[in-house]
Amino acid sequence: MTNTKVYLEIVKQLREMISADNLKSGDKIPSERELSERLNVGRSSVREALRALELLGLIETRRGEGTFIRDFRGNQLVQLLGTFILQDEKAKLDVIETKNLIEMDILWLVLKRADAKQLLKLKSLVESDQLTDDQFFYQLIELTDNYLFSRIWLILKDYHHSLSFKKVEYKRDSYLMLIEALVEKDEEKTLSAYRQLRNLSILTDKY
Repeated sequence: MTNTKVYLEIVKQLREMISADNLKSGDKIPSERELSERLNVGRSSVREALRALELLGLIETRRGEGTFIRDFRGNQLVQLLGTFILQDEKAKLDVIETKNLIEMDILWLVLKRADAKQLLKLKSLVESDQLTDDQFFYQLIELTDNYLFSRIWLILKDYHHSLSFKKVEYKRDSYLMLIEALVEKDEEKTLSAYRQLRNLSILTDKY
């Protein structure tokens, strides 16, 4: 097995171990020696994997104390990648396009799974100006009952914010129009309302 494959396998096993042991932010992880024995790999390979995870901000080493899982809800990883990777205009446009496509898939799931009562509750929140754009779409994601969509959208949302795009002010009526289309279970009307909200003129052939 190549060094790269060994390294990736260790990272994978570390993630599975953290999940199996139900470790959370602030918890201490086993020492290099313990990990080496538990994962049945060399200590140098374990050290390399831990160093990579530390550089990504997922763990931290405290002198004399050990290694701990970091609280990365502040999305340090997203900020890091946004700074070093997403610098060219093409990459920035890809973030916007991908976020839009994910949101359209979310709306499709809402059409299939949400009931009118849930959507009318969301409508009342919009009418009382209690939701930002991010909060509005997160509420919709909650209605899909799809954890993976939630994680993907949250990451894309944070990428989007890290790129410092010009802030867009959305009109309340646009959200209400979208909710109305969802309540009616009208897929075409929902897509049209979303396109109007996001000011989209051209979408992929999929839509």
